[in-house]
Amino acid sequence: MFADRIDAGQRLGATLREFIEQECAGEETVVLALPRGGVPVGYQVAKALDAPLDVFVVRKLGAPTQPELAMGAIASGGVRVINEEVVRALHVTPQQMEDTAKREGQELERREHAYRGNRAPLDVTGRCVLLVDDGVATGYTMRAAVEALRQSQPKEIVVAVPVAARETCEELKRHADAIVCLFTPFDFVAVGQWYKRFEQTSDEEVRLLLERAAERTDSE
Repeated sequence: MFADRIDAGQRLGATLREFIEQECAGEETVVLALPRGGVPVGYQVAKALDAPLDVFVVRKLGAPTQPELAMGAIASGGVRVINEEVVRALHVTPQQMEDTAKREGQELERREHAYRGNRAPLDVTGRCVLLVDDGVATGYTMRAAVEALRQSQPKEIVVAVPVAARETCEELKRHADAIVCLFTPFDFVAVGQWYKRFEQTSDEEVRLLLERAAERTDSE
C-alpha cells in the first residue's frame, strides 16, 4: 500500500490540503505527530500544508496486575486521562496509580527532551490540530491523545492517518471532531503490513525531523 512512511505522509498531506481548506478554513493549523513512527508521516504532512510540526507524547498507564491493559494514559503538558471503569474493576489503589504515573512520566519527560530539546511545545489553543500517526490498530493511544489534547483547548482536533482498522476508524469518529483515514481495509492485522518498508523510527530521526521543521517555520 505504501512504500514507506515518507510516501504515506506525502499521500496523506495531498489529501489533507483540500480537507483542511474546508474543515479548518481561516484557522491556523498545527500538526502534532505521535512518536516515534508518526513523526516521519507528520513531517511530510506539515510540509505539504506549510504548517508547524511538534510531537504529542502519550504513555499508556498499564494496570499493576495486567500491564497490557490500560487503566489510563499521560500525555504532553502534564495531562492525565484515567479509565475509571478499569480502575474500579481491578481495585487499583491511589498509590499504585501514582507509582505507575510517576514511572511513565519519567519516560515521557525523557522522550520529550530527547525529541524537542529546549524548545517549548507549540501552543495549540484555539487552533486546528492534526493528530498524525503512521496508522492505528486498536486506537487506544490515539483516543487517549485526543482526550488529553482537549484539555489544551484547541479549536478542532482532526485525526489523520494513512491506514487504520475499519472499526477503529469508525470508533475514532466518536472522539475527534473529524477523522481522515486514507485506507480502512477489512483484512487489517497490523499497521506494518501496509508498508513495504516499516523500520523502527529512532529517537535521533525524530529529533532531526523536528529540528528541520522548526528551521523551516522560523525562516518563513
